[in-house]
Amino acid sequence: MKTSMKKITDTKVELDVAIDKAQLADANLVALKRIGNDLKVAGFRKGKAPISAIKKSADPKAVNEATINAAINKAVADACKAENVRPIATPSVTVTKYVPGEVLEFKLEAEIYPRIVLGDVKKLKSKREKIAVTDTEVEDVLKNIQNSFAEKKVVKRAAKLGDEVIIDFTGKKDGVEFDGGKAKDHTLELGSNSFIPGFEDGVVGHESGDKFDVKLKFPKDYHAKELAGKPVVFEVLLKQVNERTVPAADAELAAKCGPFKTIEALKSDIKNNLVVQKENQAVDKLKEDLLAELLKASKVPVPEVLIEDQTKRLRFDMEQNLAYRGIKIEDYLKNLGKTEEEWLKTDVHEAAVRRAATGLMLAELSDQLGIKVPNSEVDERVEQFKQQYQKDKGVLAQLETPETRTDIRNNILTEKTINKLVEVAGD
Repeated sequence: MKTSMKKITDTKVELDVAIDKAQLADANLVALKRIGNDLKVAGFRKGKAPISAIKKSADPKAVNEATINAAINKAVADACKAENVRPIATPSVTVTKYVPGEVLEFKLEAEIYPRIVLGDVKKLKSKREKIAVTDTEVEDVLKNIQNSFAEKKVVKRAAKLGDEVIIDFTGKKDGVEFDGGKAKDHTLELGSNSFIPGFEDGVVGHESGDKFDVKLKFPKDYHAKELAGKPVVFEVLLKQVNERTVPAADAELAAKCGPFKTIEALKSDIKNNLVVQKENQAVDKLKEDLLAELLKASKVPVPEVLIEDQTKRLRFDMEQNLAYRGIKIEDYLKNLGKTEEEWLKTDVHEAAVRRAATGLMLAELSDQLGIKVPNSEVDERVEQFKQQYQKDKGVLAQLETPETRTDIRNNILTEKTINKLVEVAGD
């Protein structure tokens, strides 16, 4: 076999492959044996006919096709090995010449793992942010706790800030209802600022049973372009007003929250939790910063096939997240004012390239740092998942598959590599 390689891009190569007589003869023998397994030859049991008899009985066209396939299947792997090529996906093959029993020539085009040049990890400048927890932050959490224990009672008076109301509403623009602007028996805390500006103030002063309109404008930066900055009218029916009595921040409240005898003990616990939360956030932020900085300092050509794969994954993830919130991806794109093709080419494409490049970079970094994942670590992680999903038979069955174990191994490898990056770069 003869091979020659031409580099098309940093991530794609083309190989010219010529298979000689001897290799073609081997492939022909393989083809005849395979055909013979299903061929009925007079005088022989199925699958038991000799090669000479199969040659006489088999369709020459079928033999040629099977010979070409057998020869190519073997030659592709051999040619890639000879030229030190590592295909990412199955290469495309185009036959350029075939003379039965004499020669087979074909072109092989493959997306390959690129040569990656990492930046100097020790020169990365990202550092972990210093954290601090203020008294105001502690008080904000305490207020949320107080609100969660608030007692409610129905009142027959005009609603005011701090009350909870139950309403029906229908939003209209130019007299026409718009998507996502309608609800029944919706619970709303007045003053929570959970609605667009002006809506909650428009409910204040009304009593249960009142029907009224709230006229306002959507914010100019609202995510749905067809509503951003536009005047709308909400037709509202106020069904119920609940007065909320927020408990005092005292020992009684502290005792409801756990083994705390004083409100100061509860505040101390809140502060400790905020410290842990902020420390975790700071570490996560450092990891993101280091990865972004290293990627910028590295040369990472990204094969198109990996970009396409990540694009599909990101689209699937987005569709799943939207579905969880009860939103169709079609409606999401409509609110963005983009077609799916435009969205994929802009927002998603950039993220897909970055994710694919980061994955390649981390794979190279793990190799250079000599990071390994022993089977015991995979077993331990699988067992953790089994304990977590012990009642889900589908998940438990999935955990037994080789593909899932490979995914788990890759996830652990990524975690260990990023942690090592933080350690080497200097925290």
